[in-house]
Amino acid sequence: MESPSLRFAEAVRSLGIEARRRGLAMPGFRSPPRLAGVHRSLRRRPDGGVVVAIVLRGRPWAAVLADMVEGVLAANRLEGARADTLRGALWASVGGDAVAAA
Repeated sequence: MESPSLRFAEAVRSLGIEARRRGLAMPGFRSPPRLAGVHRSLRRRPDGGVVVAIVLRGRPWAAVLADMVEGVLAANRLEGARADTLRGALWASVGGDAVAAA
């Protein structure tokens, strides 16, 4: 089985390709969050960049992917119908259909 860190890096690459293809800004990702007791945090930097931090260990992979997809949407301040459309595209880019079936 592939390590969580390698799976995380691969998912970041896939999300980045799809996000940029769709004209979205790609946040930076890291693990774990600096805040205790949260699964995902988002930090907006003064230079306009965004960092999404996610807990990897001890969580189902589908939950980690969901936090990553939602992190991209939150970093781009997307809501409503546009967010729904892009959410589907981002999920597809990380093999969301296979995750849902597992």
